[in-house]
Amino acid sequence: MKTRILFFALMLSGYAGFAQQDAQYTQYMYNTININPAYAGSRGVLSVFGLHRTQWVGLDGAPTTNAFSINTPINNSNLGVGLSFVNDRIGPTEENTISADISYTVQTSETYKLSFGVKGTANLFSLDVNKLNPADANDPRLYNFDNNFTPNIGAGVYFHSDKLYVGLSVPNFFETTRYEDNSISVSKERMNFYLIGGYVFDLSPSVKFKPAFLAKSIEGAPLQLDLSGNFLINEKFTIGAAWRWSAAASVMAGFQITDGLFVGYGYDLETTRLSRYNSGSHEIFLRFELFNKYNKITSPRFF
Repeated sequence: MKTRILFFALMLSGYAGFAQQDAQYTQYMYNTININPAYAGSRGVLSVFGLHRTQWVGLDGAPTTNAFSINTPINNSNLGVGLSFVNDRIGPTEENTISADISYTVQTSETYKLSFGVKGTANLFSLDVNKLNPADANDPRLYNFDNNFTPNIGAGVYFHSDKLYVGLSVPNFFETTRYEDNSISVSKERMNFYLIGGYVFDLSPSVKFKPAFLAKSIEGAPLQLDLSGNFLINEKFTIGAAWRWSAAASVMAGFQITDGLFVGYGYDLETTRLSRYNSGSHEIFLRFELFNKYNKITSPRFF
């Protein structure tokens, strides 16, 4: 009961509205399409991605996220398209988000490309007040929502080569608020600004090193900064670590099972007082890519 009270105090503090952030990922470097539409088609092949994240294990009502995406370039054009679905459950709330992405890529030099992308999103938000134990059961601010629909649009830019990437994006431009009536909000979705980057260093013929970062800014919430470093060994095995500013430390591992199939796992250990109430967070993903005789690659892309 103590952990339940603590969690909902953190999550729903002040019914008058709180800044709701997008789902967070430890292995964001493999899941770029969810935050930046300009990434669509950038890998040059049909890419299918699925992820499951269980956060703060042992804490009742903690976030659980499932994400699925598919993106591909369009042959004989500079266009890429993508489709993604995210299911995010936090305590009494559940969000289902479906997004469609389209990108356009310009070859800026022999090595570098610049991609522009737009995202259209449909969000379905549900709140089950029966999962709460309020002091006042008749509080008019506690009201069930069932698939409350809100549309949104976003955009991003993505500058990249085979060794470097930098991206800036806003997945949702419009602020959306869920109301019980015309004066009281249950939650507020505000603009999330993302800045990402990474570079691949060839340490030896068999070892590559990629430092990467993600910075996320949202009004009403602390700046989120993720720093990570991954080693790719023999183009098969990936191992690394990450740090989320004032939040968590992480370890990551992945394996290139075949040319087109990659599996990854990440574990977060909280560095805040919240660590007293949970045993960490787990994240696993699977990426499948379909090559043909024209675009088959000899070295796996690191991002």
